[in-house]
Amino acid sequence: MLTNPKLFSLEEATKIRNQPHDCAVVLTNGCFDLLHAGHIFSLQQAAKFGELWVALNGDESIRQLKGPSRPIIGENERAYILSALECVRGIFIFTGQRLTQELKTFHPDIYVKSADYNFEILHMEEHLVLDKMRTTIEFVQILPNISTTILINKIQDLTH
Repeated sequence: MLTNPKLFSLEEATKIRNQPHDCAVVLTNGCFDLLHAGHIFSLQQAAKFGELWVALNGDESIRQLKGPSRPIIGENERAYILSALECVRGIFIFTGQRLTQELKTFHPDIYVKSADYNFEILHMEEHLVLDKMRTTIEFVQILPNISTTILINKIQDLTH
């Protein structure tokens, strides 16, 4: 079992979040399956807004979103990899397809998504919760032509 000092339950993360901070508490989320340069770039951009927390999609959540062959890397290993990044303050794993309840509980000052999202495609329920809490929503640049799906396809091409 990997020990991970940056992996918390939602309740533990919220207790830390609720302590006084000198900067904004920032939350982003994602699968981060096969961590790549695009992920690192987006996380570093998000961390510029303040103390960065990552809500990591759990394994079942990813299967629901991406299909039965995903994730490639399990949730504990993905959390461990993310914890090695200096820009990440903490991580919690969520199991649903949407982050609505976790947003209500954690109550970030700033919520960050990559620029492949926008206000029109941000899930309406999540958007409403963020608006109600007066959480700022920011979109950060992405690196073009870099994604987990592209990596998987390249690997599959090499094996055929």
